[in-house]
Amino acid sequence: MRKVEFLDTTLRDGEQTPGVNFSIKEKVAIAKQLEKWGISAIEAGFPAASPDSFEAVKQIAATLTKTAVTGLARSVKSDIDACYEALKDAKYPQVHVFIATSPIHREFKLKKSKEEILDIITEHVSYARSKFDVVEFSPEDATRTELDYLTQVVQTAVDAGATYINIPDTVGFTTPEEFGHIFKHLLDNVKSDREIIFSPHCHDDLGMATANTLTAIKNGAGRVEGTVNGIGERAGNVALEEVAVALNIREDYYQASSDIVLNETINTSELISRFSGIPVPKNKAVVGGNAFSHESGIHQDGVLKNPLTYEIITPELVGVKHNSLPLGKLSGRHAFVEKLKELALDFTEDDIKPLFAKFKALADKKHEITDADVRALVAGVEIENPEGFRFNDLKVTSNADDTTTAEVSLINNDGEVVDILANGQGSVEAIFNAVDKFFNQTVKLLSYTIDAVTDGIDSQARVLVSVENVDTETIFNASGLDFDVLKASAIAYINANTLVQKENAGEIGNRISERDGIDA
Repeated sequence: MRKVEFLDTTLRDGEQTPGVNFSIKEKVAIAKQLEKWGISAIEAGFPAASPDSFEAVKQIAATLTKTAVTGLARSVKSDIDACYEALKDAKYPQVHVFIATSPIHREFKLKKSKEEILDIITEHVSYARSKFDVVEFSPEDATRTELDYLTQVVQTAVDAGATYINIPDTVGFTTPEEFGHIFKHLLDNVKSDREIIFSPHCHDDLGMATANTLTAIKNGAGRVEGTVNGIGERAGNVALEEVAVALNIREDYYQASSDIVLNETINTSELISRFSGIPVPKNKAVVGGNAFSHESGIHQDGVLKNPLTYEIITPELVGVKHNSLPLGKLSGRHAFVEKLKELALDFTEDDIKPLFAKFKALADKKHEITDADVRALVAGVEIENPEGFRFNDLKVTSNADDTTTAEVSLINNDGEVVDILANGQGSVEAIFNAVDKFFNQTVKLLSYTIDAVTDGIDSQARVLVSVENVDTETIFNASGLDFDVLKASAIAYINANTLVQKENAGEIGNRISERDGIDA
């Protein structure tokens, strides 16, 4: 039984999802949870992209103690230098160097010959190896690269010092059979006197990312790359939780295992969903809300007799608990803290007082507090306190002319309260008009979604909004959580406008990845 490493690129490739912009604080929190989940390496970002990206990689590098941290670099020496500087404090630093190799990229993007690209690989992988013991190399758009040339490219990178070779299906073009053949061919034909670990990086444009990744493992891949919940550009990346659970359930077939702590899967998935502002589809494999639901009478009968009749994955395997201690209005601080521990949620002693206060406020409105409520409660404290203005209170009044007036109260970092009034044809429109009036910036609402945290009329509401900064055409996602759906709406829209404000102030940098189409 061989061990397969997992590299997570949620913080780099995942952040290239339109609308996803993690703050540095969120990136560090995600990295800590990924380490807890058992990820062997984290691609923390692209240090050369902006000062913000550099600082995020630097802080993550200084935080993690067990997981390797890598930075992405084009085949440009200044990019590699930026990775080196950002990763100085990492316990296990790595660098990931890439260049495109397919005919269409050579002709239209790079405008370089095969020979020129080989020379660039030799120069920059060698340079990266002079600064890092562990160097990963990616031939971008590998699956649309001629196989004989791809073999030459990989051999050149290995000869120059690469220790990991990543084969990206950059545009989700390949099929499992083709991808398996590529890996088998490379492992059979690339020569080295030291161990070289190959990895897939699959996108899901044709819906085959998981199948392609698992086929690569079957054909010798020693590391997989992907994101949590499969977020990423276009149709996204392979969802690492799906690969991890597949290796566990079908260990007999793949003859491979991983260090992923499976019962931390649901916590990891929900953290990414909260910070990215992208809800997990109900029918999503492994972590979706319906993953362990059974509607059919025949299925229900079978599950009641023996869960294995229709459940190949138990809820407990991925951290979904059913027989846990319920909480309610009369539950005390001790019981609440025990619940936080039971759910393996990260918190400090300083966090307990505000969390418990919010719990008691929620318990006054709900008869029974579920595990999902507690997770959302912890998320709400993080979501409701972005840097900049934050939600304080809301009053909504219906008028005789069928319009609605909203009074939105905000608090700045100095503790100052500002109240804004605005009208609208409905409650949400009035609230958003008030927020627009306060921020006074050109923002276009692209989507507005309400998601119930739990079933029932007493559920907390999670509101997700997607907005566009009209001046820059940048998209931002944000979320808000509250028992009151209108307050949740105000929180989400304030958070979105705060991100736009930060971009306009130059605090959110232009990402080179967006300009140059980085998708290695």
